[in-house]
Amino acid sequence: MPLDPSRPLLFDGAFGTYYYSLTGDEAPCELANLTSPDTVLCIHREYLAAGARAVKTNTFAANPVSLPDPEQLSRVIAAGWSLAEQAAKETGARVFADIGGNNAETAPGDYLAVAERFLELGAREFLFETLASFDEVLPALGLIRERVPGAAVYVSFAVSQDGYSRRGHYCRVLLEAAENCPLVDAAGFNCACGPSHMANLLRNLGPRRKPLIAMPNSGYPSSINGRVLFEDNAGYFAQKLAALYEAGAEILGGCCGTTPRHIALAAEALAAASRPAGTGLPGPSVPGPGAAAPGGGRPGARRKTIAVELDPPFDYDCSFILSASAELRRGGVDFITVTDSPLSRTRADSLMTAAKIRREAGIEVLPHISCRDKNHIALRAGLLGAAFEGISHVLVVTGDPPTQTETRGRDGVFHLSSFDLISYIHSMNSEVFSKAPFVIGGALNVNAVNFPRELERAKKKLSLGASALFTQPIFSDAAVENFLTARRELDCRLFAGILPVAGYKNALFLINEVSGIEIPPRVVEALRDKTPEEAAKISIAYSAGIARRVYDAADGFYIMTPLRKIAIVQGLIEEIRREET
Repeated sequence: MPLDPSRPLLFDGAFGTYYYSLTGDEAPCELANLTSPDTVLCIHREYLAAGARAVKTNTFAANPVSLPDPEQLSRVIAAGWSLAEQAAKETGARVFADIGGNNAETAPGDYLAVAERFLELGAREFLFETLASFDEVLPALGLIRERVPGAAVYVSFAVSQDGYSRRGHYCRVLLEAAENCPLVDAAGFNCACGPSHMANLLRNLGPRRKPLIAMPNSGYPSSINGRVLFEDNAGYFAQKLAALYEAGAEILGGCCGTTPRHIALAAEALAAASRPAGTGLPGPSVPGPGAAAPGGGRPGARRKTIAVELDPPFDYDCSFILSASAELRRGGVDFITVTDSPLSRTRADSLMTAAKIRREAGIEVLPHISCRDKNHIALRAGLLGAAFEGISHVLVVTGDPPTQTETRGRDGVFHLSSFDLISYIHSMNSEVFSKAPFVIGGALNVNAVNFPRELERAKKKLSLGASALFTQPIFSDAAVENFLTARRELDCRLFAGILPVAGYKNALFLINEVSGIEIPPRVVEALRDKTPEEAAKISIAYSAGIARRVYDAADGFYIMTPLRKIAIVQGLIEEIRREET
């Protein structure tokens, strides 16, 4: 059904938070389609009586992740569709099959399965809401268009007040992806931020090519006695929804914290609001990736960029890392890379440590940024601080998971994957850091069992904004071959990871306790019963041999310091520099 350009399409408000406020039931509200259908029907009717001209089925979290029993899931969706239809027939309102965001790896298939069930029930209008990315819904959108070419398909993303989704995608990028897709009829935003912040985002986006959706939360919740509660601000919300309409939104409604009273007052405010001219024109576009990676030159150049990895301290004594950085600078090292609590053992913050090294040791830095135990708010804050300090390069890694003992059965926090974080920083480069964008590095595991798959992952990182890749330590012949294959396959700056082991015990630890490290048995055996000096010579010689084998293919070398043994690193650097003469 086409939109009436003379008036906005007003949806209902929140279901889950309103249902909880009425019942106190902490079970998923979608189950109420089966256990308390009268309550569900009553809520739909309240919203319609308040002035909503479109209702969403009570199926936001009806997916295989939240409801893993296929038979139960099918019944929940069917009941949700039936109840919404029953309520809508009484007023002639439109019914949208509501499919909520899903962050699981199985999300594309989950969206497809839920859309399939709605199509079986006769759904012709669909709302995919609270999404953090766009590509994952494409299979479901394609299925809907194939089955029902005239279906109405709306797509809505959840972005915070700074404009970024949980996956790190900027609002304009998400909106343009949806607008450029012929499978989508309308696109916009819901949830995650309040109406005032959403209005600011919409004003900055400019006019759009397709009808714009705006369904904000009522505001920001408070935690009272362990309960998450929203303020009763229906009058304020209504005025802000009218402002969203004036900012260009044509499809409006409420998300978390909104009630039938919010929608009733919004309907009144919208009736009195005037729509400005000029909507529907293309908005600004976002530039693509561009910055160069650490160091100059290309493969085959004789002088190679050398980055040396140092670990921040476990305590507040930073004397070693500062003195080592200064010494390495004097020895011709180009970058110090600073790890982010490797092996999930807490060390000083990588960004703050890198800033101190840059200030006091006078050498450029490449801090690692892991996805572990940081949400996008913390990551953004850290990046802003790094930019203040003049840091211009970052290496994005997933981060090692915490040990079971440390978490006592709880998982670490991984709000973003390395793909998401690369995309997030790249998006910020186009917006916040446009005058001095970060150069983004990513990791490449040359020891991966399925290296073709690892190459595909690397290509995805590059497509999302990375411009350099740093490999895991190269020890074996297979790893060397994988590195050379990567050089042929990847159009980016490629840094060969070299880890000169400190000795026999260090080698045993690495191969037995550090994931992804493979040292040839002959090398390990050669280190047995050797003095530290003898072990250092063996390690330097072997590592230099690896470096020579990949020298012409590498843009530079990424040398990991073993157990603070700076002398071993310096010895290896001398061997590498000899190749340049």
